[in-house]
Amino acid sequence: MKLQDLFKVDKPIIGVVHLKPLPGSPRYGGSLDEVLGQALRDCRALVDGGVNGILVENYGDVPYLPRRVGPETVASMAVVVKELVKQVRVPVGVNVLRCDGEAALAIAAACNASFIRVNVYVGAAITDQGLIEGRSYDIVRLRFRLRTDVKVFADVAVKHAAPLTYRSAAEEALDAIERGLADAVILTGRRTGQPPSINMLEEVKKVLPNTPVLVGSGVNLENVISLLSIADGAIIGTYFKEKGQIDQPVDRDRVKRLVNTVLRLRGQ
Repeated sequence: MKLQDLFKVDKPIIGVVHLKPLPGSPRYGGSLDEVLGQALRDCRALVDGGVNGILVENYGDVPYLPRRVGPETVASMAVVVKELVKQVRVPVGVNVLRCDGEAALAIAAACNASFIRVNVYVGAAITDQGLIEGRSYDIVRLRFRLRTDVKVFADVAVKHAAPLTYRSAAEEALDAIERGLADAVILTGRRTGQPPSINMLEEVKKVLPNTPVLVGSGVNLENVISLLSIADGAIIGTYFKEKGQIDQPVDRDRVKRLVNTVLRLRGQ
């Protein structure tokens, strides 16, 4: 897979739409219309700012369920994702937190979204939700049964987690691609808002020279050039918010400033 085939540009920037709490989660405010409205506003600000793709996450649903989410979450996310897909002309992806790749895939297939993100795809990790085991075998088989071409972006050495036993990021990345049949891998820092190390990026890119490797956290105006000198694209959430605070709305001007920097990197 080539990211350029999906996003139509080199080094794509994917902006994150962090959904407000959904029905069934402890902080749900009682109005799905309000959730959709905020999602649409953030999505439009991201697209107007020049991003090449959108990733929708149920970020407000803390504390996250470790594996399967409830049908109310799937239904609510499908309502939002379907509307966003209708509203924008860039690829839309789905991430069902903490790690329900099958739900994400079902939503994406039903709503004509283009890709999913799965936080623990192969192996096992100790997280704030406890032990989470990768379910690549179920996700890939579901994709086959649905006869869909939704792409799978798999996290490697994912944030807010530690592997059950030591494995290098490069080893996990190889398994995600060669044995888990993921289409791309994502590298993050230790926590939301923290970037991966340059050394980790280089190690993974060395073993997967022909596979898309994206940075999935901590990208900002100061480090985007150095990170994208190695990585093939970036998923950005926190930096694009007002004052760089994750609980704030998307700031279109911050999006434009970073995207313009990447345009110069692409030679545009």
